[in-house]
Amino acid sequence: MIREDEWHSGLYGEQLGSTHDYLRCMTLLRGVVGPHVAELLNAGLSVVLDFQANTVDARSWMRGTLGETKAAHVLHLLDVPEEVCLARLKARNATGEHPFTVTEAQFQQISRHFVPPRPEEGFDVQLHRPEATP
Repeated sequence: MIREDEWHSGLYGEQLGSTHDYLRCMTLLRGVVGPHVAELLNAGLSVVLDFQANTVDARSWMRGTLGETKAAHVLHLLDVPEEVCLARLKARNATGEHPFTVTEAQFQQISRHFVPPRPEEGFDVQLHRPEATP
C-alpha cells in the first residue's frame, strides 16, 4: 500500500503548514509516484493507493497513471455521513499515530471540494455504505 500521508510526512514534514503547501508538495509527489506505480502495475504487481480522490483533478491523475498500464482497477467510494467521518477523524487524531492532525475546520475546507466520481471518468467504482442498524 502506498499511503500519501506517509510520503508527505517523510518527504516534506514541516513544510506542510497550509493547503497551499499541500498542493505544491502533492504535485511533486505525484510526479514521482505516478510513473513508479505504473511500473509496478506493468510488472504484474498489485498496488493499493491510499491517496485522496475527492476531486476530478485528483482522479484524473490516477486515470492517467492507469492509462500507462493494462491493469484492472477499483475505485472505492465511501458514502459515509459527515458526522461519522468527523468521529473517525477525532478518534484518529486522538491516537497520535497518524503523521498529521486534521482539525474540523480543515476537514470542512477539504470536504467542500468533494465531487463524486462520474461514469465518464472511466473508473470501476465500488460503493461502500455503512450498514443500517435496526
